[in-house]
Amino acid sequence: MKILVTGCAGFIGMNSAARLLKAGHEIVGIDNVNDYYDVNLKENRLKHLGTLPGFEFHRFDLADHGALKEVFAGHRFDRVLHLAAQAGVRYSLVNPHAYVSANLTAFINMLECCRAQQTAHLVYASSSSVYGANAKQPFSTHDAIDHPVSLYAATKRANELMAHSYSHLFSLPTTGLRFFTVYGPWGRPDMSMALFTDAILAGRPINVFNNGQMRRDFTYIDDIVEGVVRVLDHVPQAAPVGPHSYDDPAKSAAPFRVFNIGNNTPVPLMDMIGLIEAAVGKKALFNFMPMQPGDVAETSADTDDLESAVGFRPATPLPDGIKRYVAWHREYHKV
Repeated sequence: MKILVTGCAGFIGMNSAARLLKAGHEIVGIDNVNDYYDVNLKENRLKHLGTLPGFEFHRFDLADHGALKEVFAGHRFDRVLHLAAQAGVRYSLVNPHAYVSANLTAFINMLECCRAQQTAHLVYASSSSVYGANAKQPFSTHDAIDHPVSLYAATKRANELMAHSYSHLFSLPTTGLRFFTVYGPWGRPDMSMALFTDAILAGRPINVFNNGQMRRDFTYIDDIVEGVVRVLDHVPQAAPVGPHSYDDPAKSAAPFRVFNIGNNTPVPLMDMIGLIEAAVGKKALFNFMPMQPGDVAETSADTDDLESAVGFRPATPLPDGIKRYVAWHREYHKV
């Protein structure tokens, strides 16, 4: 197939594009390579993709509707994998306009191009952050999610609502993927796994929020990519629903679905740090801090719907994933 992958210089984008290229698909990638975090890491991800046959890259901002329309005019895409976004909960507190441009304007541009080309399936990145202040665990796609606690989460929820409207109005098949704390080789340097590993190796204290009383559903990158690849071929179908079906947020008469992709095994933050210490062979120094605005104490993914739909449930044990990440981190950074 010919597949458009946006955010291909990003962590999930690069790994997904590489997997699809190795499977023999043709990939057209788009990324603006912004400086939210280390540009050199993004450029090195692109270099890695450039070593694989079948990769074509375009560098521009998806808020530029004209540039995106030109790419669609030059290609007929069998699938669109939209992973580009402004990431980060805390950054949304200081630069909210970046999220409006990258997560809302860019998303409506993508929907419009997919509608015009009658794309067979648009798969896009949502986030576990959409569950916001929900207390019920594990988080389920059948739960209402009406109380976001960050602008980032609100933009991701807006993406799901925008996608549903296009699925309903124009029969555009769309699937949103709520990713849960993704980690692994080539990971984002602003995420806890990279920050902690880097600080422990350098002998610097690590900032531990909520005094360490956090639990996260850490999900290894290979599991995320496996879910993405399987979902690309699982095109949602419009189906009649009963009069009360819209009471369930996971059901729709439109060709629209949302799935969690998480490890379904929440781990205490201090346990995760202990695993990094073991992999690095060095003890951490701690700087305990209060809960940060926009953050939540626990995430846990109910992945029953994903398993039922595509026969896959993420299951990489955290100790194994951390060993692989630390080995990559040390090799990449020569430490």
